[in-house]
Parts: sequence; C-alpha cells; structure tokens
Amino acid sequence: MTVFFITFGCKVNCYETECIKEEFIKTGFSVSHTSNADVIVINSCTVTSSGDKKLLQTVRKMRNENPDSVIVLTGCYPQAFKEKAASVTQADIVTGTKDRKKIPLLVTEFIKDHKRNIIIREHAGNEPIEEMSCSSFDSKTRAFVKIQDGCNQFCSYCIIPYSRGRIRSKPLDVLKKEIEQLVLNGHREIVLVGINLAFYGDEYGITLTDAVEVCSSVEGVQRIRLGSLEPEKILDSDLERLSENKKFCPQFHLSLQSGCDKTLRNMNRKYTSAEYEQLVEKIREKFDSPSITTDIMVGFPGETDEDFEESLNFVKKIGFSKIHVFPYSVREGTKAASMPNQIDGGTKTKRAMIMSKLGEELEADFLKKQVGKIFPILFEKENCTDFHQGYSPNYTLVKIKRSDPIKSLRNMIFYVNIKEAVNDFCVGEIQITE
Repeated sequence: MTVFFITFGCKVNCYETECIKEEFIKTGFSVSHTSNADVIVINSCTVTSSGDKKLLQTVRKMRNENPDSVIVLTGCYPQAFKEKAASVTQADIVTGTKDRKKIPLLVTEFIKDHKRNIIIREHAGNEPIEEMSCSSFDSKTRAFVKIQDGCNQFCSYCIIPYSRGRIRSKPLDVLKKEIEQLVLNGHREIVLVGINLAFYGDEYGITLTDAVEVCSSVEGVQRIRLGSLEPEKILDSDLERLSENKKFCPQFHLSLQSGCDKTLRNMNRKYTSAEYEQLVEKIREKFDSPSITTDIMVGFPGETDEDFEESLNFVKKIGFSKIHVFPYSVREGTKAASMPNQIDGGTKTKRAMIMSKLGEELEADFLKKQVGKIFPILFEKENCTDFHQGYSPNYTLVKIKRSDPIKSLRNMIFYVNIKEAVNDFCVGEIQITE
C-alpha cells in the first residue's frame, strides 16, 4: 500500500513527517509522490488562523479527489483545537502532537474495521520528549533533527504552548546515535531544530551548545546549523564555545518580533531591544562574517505609527541579512486576541510592505559585503543547465556557472571566491577543493 505526505509549517514539522514516513516504511508501506495514494497523512500547523483555513481546504480537497483513501490529520491543529479537529469528518484518523509512531498501526486498524479514530492526548508537565528519530531526510544534503519540543514562554499572540506542551529535550546519547545514522546515509550538514530551541537541555542542566558539540564529535558531520532561537537564552559562555567549533555555521536566526519595547512587553517577550542589540554585537565580535536573520511582526494590537517607526528604525540599526515579515493575525485562544486597539487590515498590509522593502535593502547590502570573500560552499543541487548552487556557512546562497551540463556537484564542498551579488544570491568561482 502507498502513503502520501503533506506537511504544513516549520522545520520541526518537516522532521516529524520524515519520522512518520520511516514508521510507515517499517510497517510495509511504500511512499507515493502523488496524492493518488491509499493513505494520505496531513501534518498540520496552527500558528495562524489563515493557516488553519488552508489546512482545512487541503483536507477537503484530498477527500474530494481521493474518496477511497485513508486520510490522517495529525499535528498542532488537532492538539490545540480538539473539538474543531474532531469535527473534520473528511479525516478518518485524527491525532495530535503525541504518539505519532502509532499512526501506521492506526491506519492498519482502520483498513480492517473502518472505524473513525480520534486520539488526542493532553501533554503532561513532566513528560519526556516523544521518541522520534530519522535516519535519512528526503534525499537532501541537509538534515533537520528535532532535539527540543514545547514552550513555556506564553507570548500573548502564540498558541504553540497549547499545541506542544512544556519544554523537553532529546538526551545527548539518543541524539548522537541519530546523527551517526544520518551521516551513514550521506548527510553532511545537520540543522538542529526545536519549538523553543534555545531552551534545549534545561531539564538536564545542559545547554544547546552541548548538543552542538555532540553532533560535532560524529565523524562525517561537516556542518552544524541551528534553527530559530529566542534571544534571551543565549549565554556568553555558549557563544564562546560555539565560536571555537570549526563545524558550527555562524548563521543566527534570532526571533525579534518587534524593535519597539512597548510592543515587546505587550507581546510578553522576555527581552528588550537594548538586550537584543547587545547580543548581536557579541555575535559579531566572536564570529567571522555571521548572518543575523529574524522575524518581524507588524500590526500587533496597540501598535501606533510611532511604535512601528521605532521598530523599523531598530531593524535598520541592526542591519539584518534577511527578515521574515508577517502581519499580526488574530489567534483564537491567545491573550492578544482579546486585546483592545486591534489594527485594521489595510494598515497591517501597508506596514508589512514598508518593513519588507527595508528587508530587501538590508539583504542586498549584506550580499554586497560578501563579495571578495572565499567561503566553503556545500553544493545542494543544479539550477537547470546553467548553475550549480549551494550555501556558505553563513547561509548565503551561492551559484557558480555550470561548465558541464551533466556533472553534478551535489553534496560536495568547494571553496568559492564570491565575485558578484545578484538579487537574492551571490555568484562565485571555485578556488580550491575541500
């Protein structure tokens, strides 16, 4: 029997889909690359209400196009909104963010008795991280590895603590075994991800840097990256250790959300703009050519024109290499949903456009600063017959001309001299091999 996967949301969800996929393969299923499959697994996200609408549209579409398929709805949406998810009758099996290893068994049972099954268990405060591991990541050179789950922060706009439970971490010995298997299957770059990654190891008295060093100790790992980080949890001692690790890639995605302190307080963020700026300065002191990327929310309830201008000026001052801009979206079940002074859609759209334009200018400035530098580039794929392309340690997209239309450089590292910045990437020439 065949199974098809649809994944919404973040890198953590991508990792979890790969783990579920491996469980199906172990059970005897084969993976389909088209939705015309015996089983369709939809791994959901519920960060925004607009995302929920797209999710539900997809479930309905899959049912209409595949009336005889077994449809599984799993992930954050059912966990956060149990009654709503249970009412999605197009799904035969509905599960949350626990017990995903059991999904193939649930499917097998449904095929036998055709009884709709809804299993959404609450997260407990002291539960361990769900047992999930992945030996290969969708034939990519880069592999995501979830090492942390849950969040204790309760930002006023965010539903995730309700869909993911409290913070919990993958033990270091379990992590090392998983990395060893990924390396055996050809992955040279590891990206450590989590729901609130910076809080990794809190329950064990260790830090995220310990996880990086365990990965670094595995022979065959060439690069280690980190997913999105909360800025208030990064210690000076960790930055020092990371700067000494030759496999660590100096790419820091530090979630800012707003450069206005009043807005940060209303968001229940646990840092000030001054503290954020100090962290960026420390990173730039300790690392060579680091990239600092971020998320910016505009139109949060109560954000005045002056507040937005303050945030805009702070973003400009930091000089991010890339920013992800999104307008605030009312999220049912959060404190911000009932806050006064909600911002109208037109204003949010206008502010998002202004912030995005600044982001494009900052990205262009960052790429221009890479010209003349030499980076080791891990090539990931070919762009038609024209270019080989890959990423530098600081996650600059680099392309080189493809002299041979057949030869692939995929999963190979070459030192490249950056010659030119073009749009959202750089063009270079190979200097020396790895």
